[in-house]
Amino acid sequence: MIEDLIIYGLISGAVYSLLALGFTLIYGVADIVNMAHGAFYMLGAYMFYIFAVKYFSLNPFLAVILAVVLVGLIGTIIYRVFVDPVLDDIVAVMVVTLGVALICQQIIILNFTGSDVAINLLSGSVDFFGLPIDYHRILAFAVSLILFAVLWVFIRKSKIGGAMRAVAQDRETAMLMGINTERLYMFTMAISASFAAVAGILIAAYTAANPQMWTSPLGMSFAIVVLGGLGSIKGSLVGAFIIGYAEKAITIWTGMAYLEGAASLAVMVIVLLLRPAGLFGKRREMEE
Repeated sequence: MIEDLIIYGLISGAVYSLLALGFTLIYGVADIVNMAHGAFYMLGAYMFYIFAVKYFSLNPFLAVILAVVLVGLIGTIIYRVFVDPVLDDIVAVMVVTLGVALICQQIIILNFTGSDVAINLLSGSVDFFGLPIDYHRILAFAVSLILFAVLWVFIRKSKIGGAMRAVAQDRETAMLMGINTERLYMFTMAISASFAAVAGILIAAYTAANPQMWTSPLGMSFAIVVLGGLGSIKGSLVGAFIIGYAEKAITIWTGMAYLEGAASLAVMVIVLLLRPAGLFGKRREMEE
């Protein structure tokens, strides 16, 4: 039982961090609470299914690349068409992005009849301390940590990452320094959508894809970034592992998988009662 908790909690935390990272990134840079984040997660899984299974039968890893790039492009279009005109109104941004998510859901239902679809990246499993672990889950764990590390280095070391940090700290000063905030926001939205798409593909590979799959990740992302501190990358990582272990503990000890969502919300509420700004919610510095 302890082995189950340690291993599956570790895997869940890693994938959740990837999911929450895009959400906190776009908030930290552009103050956008993107309610369409879960839709990007869903679109990633379905785009992979289209490329690898339904229409093109491409190599799975090529299908992953195409799906992620396409969802990133969709993210930039959604920002330019729907978000940018109402950028200064946080409530309008939330309403518009929620509407976009619902539209995406209806498009998927119309084209896939609302039923679950199975996707496959790897087959087989390996025993780890007597516990069978699917290669899907191992891949999800490894990819999540690698992408997290890549983004961390990118934000700390690259010129664009420096611009992201500058805008996150003071938008007006960054604009006076010549930073094109509109292009930066579009680029950030593309990264955010791409990370959500990767998470959708990785998780759907060992569950399934369905048109309602975007709602749970949206709530999960929100719980994680609020728990860790809005705009804090380090907080997203820590919050993801806290939520991942809390959910698996509830499932293992009670046998009631449907309580996982309640566990994440309960952890978030408890932490916020003790620390209203979240674990690392002091100021939005993208290197944190």
